[in-house]
Amino acid sequence: MSKKRTYFEISCITNYMSNNHFRRGELYSVINGMASTAVARRLQKNFRNAGLEITIEQWSVLYHLWKEDKLSQQELCNRTFRDKPSITRLIDNLEKQKLVKRIASPTDRRINLVELTDAALELQHITIDLANQTMAEALVGVDKHEIEVVKSVFQRVYDNLTLGILEV
Repeated sequence: MSKKRTYFEISCITNYMSNNHFRRGELYSVINGMASTAVARRLQKNFRNAGLEITIEQWSVLYHLWKEDKLSQQELCNRTFRDKPSITRLIDNLEKQKLVKRIASPTDRRINLVELTDAALELQHITIDLANQTMAEALVGVDKHEIEVVKSVFQRVYDNLTLGILEV
C-alpha cells in the first residue's frame, strides 16, 4: 500500500544529501519557513473570508500599535523586523485605508508617530479572534508540552543570534 506524501515530506526528501542526512540547519529552516508561510496564508484567507481588507503585513503593524499606540516608524521597524521602506509603504497603505494617521512627536519634531484611528480599534477584536482561530487550526494534535519545547528552541535560536549581534 503506497502512502501519499505530504508537501512537507517531499520538501524534506528533496533536501537530503546523498548520505541521507540533512545539511546542517536545513531541516529547521524548512520546517520553520513552511509552517510560518502556511499560518500566514491561512490567516490571510480567514481575514478575506471575514470580509477584512487588510494584509498580514498590515495586521502585524496594527497588532503592535494595539499593544502600544503612537509608536515611531523606527520603533515599528524594530518590533516588526522590517526595514524602513517596507514600514513606510505599510503605513502609507494603512493611512489610505484610514486605519492609522501620522502625528508629530510632541518631544521631537523630526519624528512622526503612528496613531490608530477608531476604525483600526474596531478591527482589533475580530482580527485577534481570527488569529487565535488560525493558531487553533494550526495546532490541532499538538500538545502543550510540544508547543513549549518549540517556543523554547525558537527563543534560544533568536537570543543566540540577536544577542550575538548586540555584543559585536
